[in-house]
Amino acid sequence: MAFIDDLTADLEALRASGRYRKLREISVLDRSRGRLEGEVLCNLSGNDYLGIAGDSALRSEFYADRMKDPGDPELMLSAASSRLLTGNTPAYVRLEAELSRLYGGRAALVFNSGYHANIGILPALSGGRDLILSDKLNHASIIDGMRLCEAEFRRFRHLDCDGLERTLKARRADFRRCFIVTESVFSMDGDAADLRRLVELKKQYDCVLVVDEAHAVGVRGPQGAGLAAEMGVAAEVDVLIGTFGKAFGSTGAYAITAPEVREYLVNHMRPLIFTTGLPPMVLNWSAFVLRKCAAMEERRAKLRRMWRRLRELMADAGRPAPGDSQIVPYLIGGDREAAAAAERFKAAGFLVFAIRPPTVPEGTSRLRFSLSAALAEADIERLGGLL
Repeated sequence: MAFIDDLTADLEALRASGRYRKLREISVLDRSRGRLEGEVLCNLSGNDYLGIAGDSALRSEFYADRMKDPGDPELMLSAASSRLLTGNTPAYVRLEAELSRLYGGRAALVFNSGYHANIGILPALSGGRDLILSDKLNHASIIDGMRLCEAEFRRFRHLDCDGLERTLKARRADFRRCFIVTESVFSMDGDAADLRRLVELKKQYDCVLVVDEAHAVGVRGPQGAGLAAEMGVAAEVDVLIGTFGKAFGSTGAYAITAPEVREYLVNHMRPLIFTTGLPPMVLNWSAFVLRKCAAMEERRAKLRRMWRRLRELMADAGRPAPGDSQIVPYLIGGDREAAAAAERFKAAGFLVFAIRPPTVPEGTSRLRFSLSAALAEADIERLGGLL
């Protein structure tokens, strides 16, 4: 069959180029360990930045409180409906109230995932007379969201606020609305946007600022509210997107915004309207860990020490890494060379995978050390010895 033959040829080409991917069965264990092919390895590939997802004591505390009545509807494992029908359970209301408190009383709206948020928000808010300006290294979900928009979109050079301003000067007057879209901490390089400057530009040129804080919430800012909160500009971000699937160790995502924007999304955002809601059990866990995370300053401080120490060790080894975050890139270049490096680290007891195009630009294949507060600081020293 020609269809299958075409797919087979494409897969063979991926194998030949060193870009073939496959699913692996991995058991996630406590203390940032994972079991792969019978080996227990130090996990440097997950996003459990505070060690919440793998914290068995925390899970036990949650279940001990919740499992007194197994028939409690708060333990349901499905909402069995979209939020606009019968899926908007009391657990949603409580979780959004918790988020609102964390962000100074602003409106909150919870989604099923960060991907849902990013493919739904921009298409709902923008139209054919609008312009979207997006950092070139924004996540694939943001790119997919822009492709679903009727608005024109352009990507500006990574972190280049001066280039962004030149575009705004030249093009802003041609459009009804202009959206500036960025991550706060970038998922592959671990570097950060200048959110203060972006706030200045959005005010000067009357733009809507959308910031994806997926890799910053939980880790940065007071009570883990994110980089915008740390920089004192969270209230100036028009749509702040966070995720529960990383530092918060749960499932789902959220937007913090004005009440009017929240209601507009409820009425126009397709991935919210046409999706079954999250289960009450998951929502209750999210609210539980959100409260716990607010007090996890020791974990945040430990994580910060470890990512700075690893960057010191990499600089000493002649492999300096950009940024100042828990995401530490180890740039290699070639696809096969990156895959071979991953195997070398695996042989030494570290679970880390090669990141290759199209996830990263051509010629920048790498390992991405994704650190967790559940690691021991001795793990970082041992890792440094392999650089």
